Amino acid sequence: MSAPPDKPIDTVPGTAAPKDPAAPKVSEREAREVAEAAREQGWRKPSFAKELFLGRFRLDLIHPHPLPTGEATRRGEEFLSRLRRFCETRIDGARIERDARIPDEVIDGLRELGALGMKIDPRYGGLGLTQVYYNKALALVGSVSPAVGALLSAHQSIGVPQPLKQFGTQEQKDAFLPRLARHDISAFLLTEPDVGSDPARLATTAVPDGDDYVIDGVKLWTTNGVVADLLVVMARVPQSEGHRGGITAFVVEASAEGITVENRNAFMGLRGLENGVTRFHRVRVPAANRIGPEGAGLKIALTTLNTGRLSLPAMCVGAGKWCLKIAREWSAEREQWGRPVARHEAVGAKISFIAATTFALEAVLDLSSQMADEDRNDIRIEAALAKLYGSEMAWLMADELVQIRGGRGFETAESLAARGERGVPAEQLLRDLRINRIFEGSTEIMHLLIAREAVDAHLAVAGDIIDPAKPMADKARAGANAAAFYARWLPKLVAGPGQLPGAYAEFHPSGHPDLAAHLRYVERTSRKLARSTFYAMSRWQGRMETKQGFLGRIVDIGAELFAMSAACVRAEHLRASGDHGREAYQLADVFCRQSRLRTEELFGRLWSNTDDIDTQVVKGVLSGTYTWLEAGIVDPSSDGPWIADATPGPPARENVHRPIP
Repeated sequence: MSAPPDKPIDTVPGTAAPKDPAAPKVSEREAREVAEAAREQGWRKPSFAKELFLGRFRLDLIHPHPLPTGEATRRGEEFLSRLRRFCETRIDGARIERDARIPDEVIDGLRELGALGMKIDPRYGGLGLTQVYYNKALALVGSVSPAVGALLSAHQSIGVPQPLKQFGTQEQKDAFLPRLARHDISAFLLTEPDVGSDPARLATTAVPDGDDYVIDGVKLWTTNGVVADLLVVMARVPQSEGHRGGITAFVVEASAEGITVENRNAFMGLRGLENGVTRFHRVRVPAANRIGPEGAGLKIALTTLNTGRLSLPAMCVGAGKWCLKIAREWSAEREQWGRPVARHEAVGAKISFIAATTFALEAVLDLSSQMADEDRNDIRIEAALAKLYGSEMAWLMADELVQIRGGRGFETAESLAARGERGVPAEQLLRDLRINRIFEGSTEIMHLLIAREAVDAHLAVAGDIIDPAKPMADKARAGANAAAFYARWLPKLVAGPGQLPGAYAEFHPSGHPDLAAHLRYVERTSRKLARSTFYAMSRWQGRMETKQGFLGRIVDIGAELFAMSAACVRAEHLRASGDHGREAYQLADVFCRQSRLRTEELFGRLWSNTDDIDTQVVKGVLSGTYTWLEAGIVDPSSDGPWIADATPGPPARENVHRPIP
């Protein structure tokens, strides 16, 4: 869907486009090294989730539940009240879905509310909301229109404001943040047609030229890019005298000469999303617009995402709440065989799952967000787990809602209303939520990212042992360090508070379900998880990174344990504050029971699975062994390359950039 190249090329239908000659050629090892260099290497603050993966259940890091200040609550609630009125009176979600566009007047209204500056400091004209209330706002907006929620999230969570807040100079903040707080829309441009989660192959270049950089390249899936005023662009600076080079972040004016939005992309969901293909041709950017030093772009992007990822589970929580509301109202109204469908066990189990999971997702989100606001814990794993778990569970809840609604769940809201019934957009929710399993790190990439952080302590002491490139002297030193570490660590995985019947007694108040038993399970299971990880590392050593199925299950177990912990802590907080405590305990109890079943299944699949035979079948599929199985169909796909040509050069399409005045 990108512009055609300057010269005609012969392309066999169904084949990839010619590779961009400017794209760097990198090996698998080089790609891993680039990703590793972009990681935050140290752990300067404690992390509940990191400790959980190491078999240490540090309940003290999350209990008592951290709380926002009174002033933060007052400002947050006041804004939510105004935002709710705006959502109820000014945003027509059905119109956005029908027209596949957010009306200009909606964006103007968001500007008037200050919604573009929710996370920007008041000194720059923003609202300065906490992460907790920013998430509540996204959940509220996303419930009426996920496309509007995505616009606000992309603008503030990964767009220009967040990296400037963390890495920008004072001059950059003074120049750009007031614009972003009141009027300008921002976008984040990293992905390219042939570059997704492997940024080592980034082809867009930024060549130094005097006091400027000259950017050339093509960026794909630029959320907000069609209407953006300011862009964060990741480009590769060539190494040269006086320039260390590397992937670097820039703030770029979207109206700059040489920038062309060549296509507004359309998707199965989020139909109002202003997402496009953006071409840069000899775009001059002042060196003063570079964020951080050369080569720091990926580190800036990943650090920005540490809290930016929380915007997605925020909207997933909002989706869960809406699923629960519709499931409750519909299943009480609809009767089958003489009673409401909710009273039938098959449907009731789905409603229970939706209610319990919504409670747990909100617990995970609020806990992670409040810890981000307090900045006393390192939440890189917690935020990643919230994104992973929220996107997966919200999709399941939406799927269950469609099933509960039956044929009406498959029917569009517009069709339902046209024949006289309530227009419930259940099928739209399913389509809109599907992207969350891909956005900002797919589930598969999140598994690997979290797994890397989870085994960081092991690699710190034993990484050289399994690295084939390390000399024997380094391996010997690593062996001695590892022996000392594991001599201290392994004995602690044998026994713990989870085996003491009276542990965590404050989570079993009189007349309430016993959440203490679930926390004891979490403590025991975290040690079992750590033992399983150690055994796998001992068994596979350097091949561990190829065991992606195993690593994914390890991470999913950790996600369940984190969710159980957050649910129990939230329930006790609500009980202590007198806010629906008894009901919260019941929801936490049923969630933990459901979660424990999933956890035990995952443990079983650690060692009993089809991973090896799956690999053999994949080899057969790719070699053409099973092409006979594809007989008897007609492929409706159009002709064209699998990956569009992204060779740098002048645009060959009309500019569809549509800045909103």
